[in-house]
Amino acid sequence: MMKTVLAVALIVALQQSSVVMDNARVRVYRTDAASLAGVDHGPGVIIWIDEKAGDPHTRAVWRDDVADRNGLAPGSIVVVQPKKSAGKPTANTGSKPGSAPFVGMSFVPLFENAQVSVLSARMDVDAREGFHTHGSDTLVVHLSGGEIEDTAEGKTVVNRWKRGDVEFEALGSSHSARNVGRPVDVILVALKP
Repeated sequence: MMKTVLAVALIVALQQSSVVMDNARVRVYRTDAASLAGVDHGPGVIIWIDEKAGDPHTRAVWRDDVADRNGLAPGSIVVVQPKKSAGKPTANTGSKPGSAPFVGMSFVPLFENAQVSVLSARMDVDAREGFHTHGSDTLVVHLSGGEIEDTAEGKTVVNRWKRGDVEFEALGSSHSARNVGRPVDVILVALKP
């Protein structure tokens, strides 16, 4: 019994976090709360992506040090670490998450600080988000997966998302979206300049 416990503890300790996105604005990891090996110290958002994590409205928290495991609930997580914006802030000509015209969608603000604004969102079956331009760099962390038809620059594609997938919607990018599958739950992390 003791050997099994030690073996499991060693496996968890050796698990490396995988970087799923790294650009000028953000670094994003997918990992487990029990092992944050490879996650950089610093502030950020932790999002639980397990089905058993419960209500999507309680799945995201801000931590001053996302690499500190103390007090973290167990489970699979996505860690979002904003980077400092380079240069002058761009004039905000786009919309905030949840403010574009939509049907069959709901948005619940979770928290906001000087670096991020975080919302829980749901797209019901056949939900539609009208054409809009993003007023901030925004990460979409998929909690349920699903199929979303996206129209941008005159082209329409159907994206098939899985639980834990992360997409980046850049400041100034424009598109419309329609849910063509089952209901989709996501966490939106809007980065501030």
